[in-house]
Amino acid sequence: MTIQAVIFDFGGVLCRFPPRSAFVELGRKAGVEPELFIRTFWGHRIPYDRGEMTPAEYWAAIGRDTGREFTREQVEEFRRIDVGFWSDFDTAMIGWADRTRASGRKIALLSNLPQDLGEHLRGVGDFLRRFDRVTYSYEVGAVKPEASIYRHCLEGLGVEPARALFLDDREDNVRGAEELGIRGFVYGGSRAFRAADFDLPE
Repeated sequence: MTIQAVIFDFGGVLCRFPPRSAFVELGRKAGVEPELFIRTFWGHRIPYDRGEMTPAEYWAAIGRDTGREFTREQVEEFRRIDVGFWSDFDTAMIGWADRTRASGRKIALLSNLPQDLGEHLRGVGDFLRRFDRVTYSYEVGAVKPEASIYRHCLEGLGVEPARALFLDDREDNVRGAEELGIRGFVYGGSRAFRAADFDLPE
């Protein structure tokens, strides 16, 4: 069945994932041992991405679980650093997304991310203007791999699930899409992505 739309994850697909050293450095600034900081940073990320926590609540939770109490100034700095983690755009992949849209397909951005990052991306030049649909987890109150977040994206694209391809770096997120009938590919895994395998432009 012909692919009419390609849905892109952000972190790990259109943006390179930050190196471990970046989290270690942020943990150092927070005064927290690296492994504990990384575990706690991700441990509260889902409710933060879902929009159930404000940035202040998110960092207060990290502080509580690591035995720290952060000042307002520290939290503001941590928020800036967190947003900066996601600034290493994969220009080759973005270029392919543009070529895919130029070929007549629709393209969408579907990502779990907090409001700080989502609002930042809205101000990054014309980055979001290329997409026919943008689905942010905090705006819809759902996160991958929950079905409702994929449905929100599909509704905006106006395509049947079987005519959409979803690229994500996490297997569980891809499986969630596939359960709805969307074609999926675990990007960045052991098998390299080849656009030709889906009859899409190189």
